Amino acid sequence: MAGFKLNLRIDQGATFNQLATWRTGKRPGVPVDLTGCTARMQIREKLAAPSVLVDLTTENGGILLGGSTGAITMRIEAAVTAAYAWRSGIYDLEIIFADDTVRRLMHGSVSVSPEVTR
Repeated sequence: MAGFKLNLRIDQGATFNQLATWRTGKRPGVPVDLTGCTARMQIREKLAAPSVLVDLTTENGGILLGGSTGAITMRIEAAVTAAYAWRSGIYDLEIIFADDTVRRLMHGSVSVSPEVTR
């Protein structure tokens, strides 16, 4: 099953905090248990770009998983977003299960809204 599309907007100079809940089945759905999982997400200018603009993982604290609730939180501190000189890119987010199965859960475009107040 392909991941779902979710376009993201990051406000430059503000804390980015995006919550998603992975559910399966018919609405409202049953949360997917993420206990024991890790996650990774990269933002690049375009698909073939060799350099990574943003690298979020459960290991570096940029992604928090909510265990049995299915919650996934992506977080970037305000001091980090304030330094962003780029304005757009693409991303995907992958969940890695304890048995090393990888699931591409979400993907989409990313835009950075420039900060006026400094």
